[in-house]
Parts: sequence; structure tokens; C-alpha cells
Amino acid sequence: MKLVFAGTPEVAVPALDALIAAGRHEVAAVVTRPDAPAGRGRRLVASPVAERAEEAGIEVLKPLKPRDPEFLERLGEIAPDCCPVVAYGALLPRVALDVPAHGWVNLHFSLLPAWRGAAPVQHALMAGDEITGASTFLIEEGLDSGPVYGTVTEEIRHTDTSGDLLTRLALAGAGLLVATMDGIADGTLKAVPQPVDGVTVAPKISVEDARLDWAAPALRVDRVVRGCTPAPGAWTTFRGERLKVIQVVPAPERTDLAPGQPAAGKNSVHVGTGSHAVELLWVQAQGKKPMRAADWARGVRVADGETLGG
Repeated sequence: MKLVFAGTPEVAVPALDALIAAGRHEVAAVVTRPDAPAGRGRRLVASPVAERAEEAGIEVLKPLKPRDPEFLERLGEIAPDCCPVVAYGALLPRVALDVPAHGWVNLHFSLLPAWRGAAPVQHALMAGDEITGASTFLIEEGLDSGPVYGTVTEEIRHTDTSGDLLTRLALAGAGLLVATMDGIADGTLKAVPQPVDGVTVAPKISVEDARLDWAAPALRVDRVVRGCTPAPGAWTTFRGERLKVIQVVPAPERTDLAPGQPAAGKNSVHVGTGSHAVELLWVQAQGKKPMRAADWARGVRVADGETLGG
């Protein structure tokens, strides 16, 4: 088939690479979000998918919106048979969805109908799911509601951050997307409607969602930290300033601390929660680089009566 691949961030690159390496289908063009400001200089930078496509000599389309007439005209000229999508980042209008004969097929990082939306991996971790995966489905105008072509499953490890899990799912999902394209081309794969039961929604995680509630159980604190790492980053406050919490581990042996109460030892820092304590392993104070929590505590000299999170 002739393909137009749509994707933007680093997590979409493995799928593009897999389609190119497989060699069976022609990746005629790539659609990605426009260049965006990045770094301290805020200079415009191309997306990871755009950079990879340019390296491979593939035409790159960067419409401000996928309903832009110039983009739709070029898409019609290319006349793709199918458009695989991985984390493109913009809603596709009906007029674009109708261009390829086999539609737009999305690689989504959950086992649909669970966790439809922008942040499926983060929500799976924060909810304490033990198994997740990736799905390929035919895009409709609804939110991740189209019929499913295939899935792969992935166990969630008790130390996984959303970054760890997304890296594994991107690789496993790349193979699934290639197999889906092959099955569509061969006519051997049929999309199956999603069940009406089991639908959960995974909206984008806001900065406020990532604020730690020390009155919650330790297990919840741990899940929020892992689910929000690396982005948007779990955080709390100390002495009126934001403190990013990068890594914790439950410490059921410590039950003597009130929620938010820190206890700094020579080589460790524990904080009370609504159940038992957690040990802080890595933190990042405002304007500082990430550091071991014990080093941070020595630097700020936590006093009796001070708490995290106000």
C-alpha cells in the first residue's frame, strides 16, 4: 500500500522506523505538527518524526490544522491507500478521514476500550493496572472509539514510570502497526467494534493532577509519582516553593510519621502519608538539577515541625 504516516513525538519514531524497515509498503509522506519553540532560546525545532522522515528522504507535511485546504489538496494528490497514525496530536476532520481507501489507522497505547484519550499510559499507572498494551483501530470522529484491528499486551512492572512503559509499548506497538498494515493490504484483517462495557477515559494529565496528596495512601503517592514521570512531573511544596518528586518507594516499616511529615536520616528521607511512609529517593528543587533526596535534605536542613505540601 501507499502510506502517509502521521505522528509527532519521539514515541512515534519506532513505528515510522518499523514501516520503513519492513519495506513492503511505500511511506510516501509524513504528516506532523508544525515546528515548535524549544530550549532556553525558544528557537523553532522540528518534531522528532519530521527529523526522522527528512533523514529518510520522505516528504514532510506540517499543516497548522489538518483541515487546511493546501494540506488536503496535497493529501489528495498523494492518494494514500491508508494513513497509519501514532500520537499525531490533532483531531482529523471528516474530509481528511475520507481520503485514504482504508482510512486512518491509529496505534493507541492502551487495551481499548480502556483509557481512551491523550494520556492512557499515565492513567493506567496511576490507577494501578497490572496489564496494559497497545491497540490498532480505525479512526472515527469519536474519541478513540473506532473498531479494533489488533492488540498486544504488556505487563506493568512495580517500578515502571510512564516513560519506561511508553518506551516498551512504542517498540511493541511498532510491530503491531506493521502487522496491521500487512493484514489490511492482504484483506485478512477485519476491524472488530469495541465492546460497550469497560470504557474508561484518559484525559491529559494537568500540573494540578500531578500535585501529591500526602494524606492519600502510600500506594497512591507512589503511583502518582510513577505515572507523572517524566511528564508533567509529580510535585509538592516545601517552604512555599515547588519541589519536584522524581522517585519514591513505599516504606511500610515507617508508620510513625504524619501525612507530609519528613524525617531525614544520614542517608535517607522518609515522608508520612495517609497509610505508612514513603522514602524519597530523587527530587528536584526549583532552579536546581535532580538530586538524591538525602543530599537535598542535608542542604535545606529540614527542621522539626516542617511539612511537605503545606
